[in-house]
Amino acid sequence: MSDLNLIRNLSTLVALRNTEVEKLQAVQAEKQATAERYRKNLERLHSLATNSGASGALPIALAANCGNYKQAVLAMADSHRLDLTMHEADMAVSQRALTAAFVKREVLGQVLEKKQAVVTTAKNVQERKVHDDLATQLWLRGQK
Repeated sequence: MSDLNLIRNLSTLVALRNTEVEKLQAVQAEKQATAERYRKNLERLHSLATNSGASGALPIALAANCGNYKQAVLAMADSHRLDLTMHEADMAVSQRALTAAFVKREVLGQVLEKKQAVVTTAKNVQERKVHDDLATQLWLRGQK
């Protein structure tokens, strides 16, 4: 495989890795937004439970209703906390995948840069050789 083909293939791989990283970053951003919604919902549920008032100061029927309401709100909050915990664990897995993809992209980018530098150096050497040969021919002609 020629050097130019290798550079073109490496450039394509770097572009694909870039796309993969961007997709994973978008997914991670969505997951962070979802986690923030969970947190806000938990705050609202806590506010609903605390603002419903003391159930002991109410008549028996209302106290039972208020108690059931608080229990339902607290159960929902517990369910949300569990969902948030599982979601945060999923976010951690996604973050590791994002980090791995970023590292792959960086490694391929470094390989591409090194290969481009090697090709550029070889091209410069070839050009210098051509110039030196031309200069030598001119000098030799001048000596005759």
